Amino acid sequence: MTRSSMVALSLAFVAGAIVGHVAIPSTTAQAQAHKPVFMTRLYTGPDNQTHAEEVEVKFSAGSGNEGFKMMPVTAAELRRAPGGNFSDWHVGPRRQYVITLSGRGEIEVAGGKKIAIEPGHINLIEDLTGKGHITKVVGSEDRVTLQLPIADSAGR
Repeated sequence: MTRSSMVALSLAFVAGAIVGHVAIPSTTAQAQAHKPVFMTRLYTGPDNQTHAEEVEVKFSAGSGNEGFKMMPVTAAELRRAPGGNFSDWHVGPRRQYVITLSGRGEIEVAGGKKIAIEPGHINLIEDLTGKGHITKVVGSEDRVTLQLPIADSAGR
C-alpha cells in the first residue's frame, strides 16, 4: 500500500469516526440546525504556557454532504495508551491532529484548566515550545488515538 493510499484510507477512517461519534445527522427535518462540531486547539501563548481554545469546525456545502478541509497531513498513526497512563508536562512532538477513537482522557494546560477527552474528540496540537501540557488516560480502558502529522509549508 502506498503512502498516499494509507493516508487516504486513514482520513476515510477518521471521517467515519467523526461522523459516528461527533456529528450524527438528524433523521427528522432537513432544515433542522446541525449540532456544532468543535476541535480543541493547544498552543503556546506569549507567556510560554500552553493554552486551549475550542474552535468550531465550519462545514461548507457539498453535493449531498457538507465538508471541512483539514490542513494537509503527511501520515497517519494509530496509538494506544493503557488505562491510567500519565504523561507529565510535555510539548507536542510536531503540529498534528490527535483524534480519540476509543477510551477517555484528560489534558491539563496552564492555570490548571482541564479538558475532558472522549471518543470523537479532535485535538489540534500546536504547543511545540514552552511548558507544555499533561495528558492522562482516565479509567481502566485503553485510549486509542489517530495521530495525523500536519505537513509543513513545503508539504513534508
